[in-house]
Amino acid sequence: MSDHFELLVRGGRCVTPAGVVEADVGVRGGKIAALGALSGATAERTLEAQGLTVLPGVIDSQVHFREPGLEHKEDLATGTASAALGGVTTIFEMPNTKPPTTTQAALEDKLARARGRAWVDYAFFVGASAENAAELARLELLPGVAGVKVFMGSSTGSLLVADDEVLRAVLRSGRRRVAVHAEDEPRLVERAALTREPGATAALHPVWRDEETALRATRRLLAAARQTGRRVHVLHVTTEEELEELVRAREHATVEVTPQHLSLAAPECYEQLGTLAQMNPPLRGRRHQEALWRAVGSGLVDVLGSDHAPHTLEEKARPYPDSPSGLPGVQTLLPLMLDHVHAGRLGLLRLVDLLCHGPARVYGLAAKGRLVQGYDADLTLVALDRQHTLANAEMATRVGYTPFHGRRVTGWPVATVVRGRVVMTEGELLGAPVGAPARFTETLEQAR
Repeated sequence: MSDHFELLVRGGRCVTPAGVVEADVGVRGGKIAALGALSGATAERTLEAQGLTVLPGVIDSQVHFREPGLEHKEDLATGTASAALGGVTTIFEMPNTKPPTTTQAALEDKLARARGRAWVDYAFFVGASAENAAELARLELLPGVAGVKVFMGSSTGSLLVADDEVLRAVLRSGRRRVAVHAEDEPRLVERAALTREPGATAALHPVWRDEETALRATRRLLAAARQTGRRVHVLHVTTEEELEELVRAREHATVEVTPQHLSLAAPECYEQLGTLAQMNPPLRGRRHQEALWRAVGSGLVDVLGSDHAPHTLEEKARPYPDSPSGLPGVQTLLPLMLDHVHAGRLGLLRLVDLLCHGPARVYGLAAKGRLVQGYDADLTLVALDRQHTLANAEMATRVGYTPFHGRRVTGWPVATVVRGRVVMTEGELLGAPVGAPARFTETLEQAR
């Protein structure tokens, strides 16, 4: 008797822990039920994947979807639609909303808002502050929580942990890995006058938020992590000097880099894009970009995250420094990185490690991030040789643009499958949103 599946993905090149293999994928109950030669199988739905490469579902572990309070920039429906169109199957959303996600009530509100509106699976970070430090050990264990997020330097929103005493209190409260935006607030305050000089433009952004601003914060964070024995994940690392510190801190620290910092560099990015290139930490010069690529190649970088952080074009048009920092990026995360694979800057297996295995490993995602039996049937089907020109008109983000408008890439997501449900094919969203809270190995008991 032949096997019968709810979904059969037939004839693709599957990226598995054993390497790239020609295999069919059979899905039952939202899980990968079979992987191999399934020529005699039947299915309620079949995706023909001949000529395509089947990746584990891409995980974007740093997005800002702005809901509640800032829905004119983005919301959970538009943000997750962008994710699905970009081949992303799971997102972790940041806490700097209005109000910030610092309480159980704020978390439960976000979970309720996502229900029935999210196109992909999701989890939410709890924001750390001096006021909730003692509560973090409890909050980080609630269902739907990706972990705790610390802002050491002021960015979009009001969350801030600026001094070492509060930082250590945060790190002592709980046991899961803590995600950290590492910029030194005292140095930012000290140097803020630079941005008010006559004729200041976004080109001053990496001068104000300079290498020393990042390095001081990362050193302070690593010292606090060693003192408290807490694991940390350093987000959007941008400097060669930070990488030199992080390579000596592997017991405590993991590392994230963004596609923007790998793909855009100063001064050209500011000359061409102005405030559309303004983000925190800043886009820097070639020396730092080359160091980031070396860290990708060496294995020092654990995760790639988009740091999707949209603002409207009207807001971005304000004169610097009143223009807000942040770039949309969840829909272009995978296409940009597939283009880098095509150019030979990294291999396909390394990309899957950074976008699938890495986020699952760092954050302890349960049953996601690999193409293996028993895992969630999250799949991203890509055409490695397809050329495509990125365009504002195809961006589903509410702000309707990408800083990469007009860039031609090779490699394109053609289908997105979330727990066995096909939510996107060939740039079209299908059916109704099916996203659900992601589960984590350290909180499975609470998630039941």
